[in-house]
Amino acid sequence: MPRLRTDRNIRGAARRRRGKPRLYRRIVSWSEKISVGDWPATLQSVAGTVVIAVFVVTFLLQAFTIPSESMEQTLLIGDYLLVDKSCYGDSGGWNRLMPYRKIRRGDIIVFHYPVNPAQDFVKRVVALPGDRLRLINKRVYINGVPVQEPYVQYITTLRNLYRDDFPRTDSPDYGVDATWWKEMRKLVEDHQLIIPEGHYFVLGDNRDDSQDSRYWGFVPRENIIGRPLLIYWSAGNLNNDLPGSPTVGDRLYHLAYTVTHLYQITRWERTFRLVR
Repeated sequence: MPRLRTDRNIRGAARRRRGKPRLYRRIVSWSEKISVGDWPATLQSVAGTVVIAVFVVTFLLQAFTIPSESMEQTLLIGDYLLVDKSCYGDSGGWNRLMPYRKIRRGDIIVFHYPVNPAQDFVKRVVALPGDRLRLINKRVYINGVPVQEPYVQYITTLRNLYRDDFPRTDSPDYGVDATWWKEMRKLVEDHQLIIPEGHYFVLGDNRDDSQDSRYWGFVPRENIIGRPLLIYWSAGNLNNDLPGSPTVGDRLYHLAYTVTHLYQITRWERTFRLVR
């Protein structure tokens, strides 16, 4: 015999609906809206978000991680950066419309490594196209004038003639790229290196422990990605426990450790710091 819906049954069903968690009711309400024809608008909203994210990553910002000690103490291993890819613009007509600026001496830049463009490096611009550069006992001279570099650190008193009195044309140092060694000697005049058009000379702030333009040459303008804006996270001792060739298990364990010890490994004094 069919069950009649009495007033008592209706009131009981209403109480059961009110007893559902608020989150549940919201999900049900959202799913009901989708089912009655709102899914095109939702899909459009998701697609718009994806397009904006792709545009930002492609044209405006890029994440970058500091892999070595060459920029200490300005940038440390474990610093995670946001790189402004649009600050320098290009050679097109947009330069007249957008607030782009030229690359300056002292700028920190991220660029494709000229020897292997698949790798990205970060260094500081020391000399511009047309400049004449020389290092005398580690001190940088541009066009005969000594440069003030308060951000540079020196970690050894041992003298390296090639590294500290650059350019040297008599004998290369260990690690100097052979192609660069031949090219560099042709550009030295009166003990000064002449920077060609469209190229930049870069050095690491950790001047005694940096593989930079002294060892592999100039950075072409087209290799420059942008300028670091912000350290959005900084983690200490993040990769010290990883072996030289980590397995998938090593990486999973490392990821789990990072997630569970996020507060302890974060260098809070460096997080959200502007890069200068």
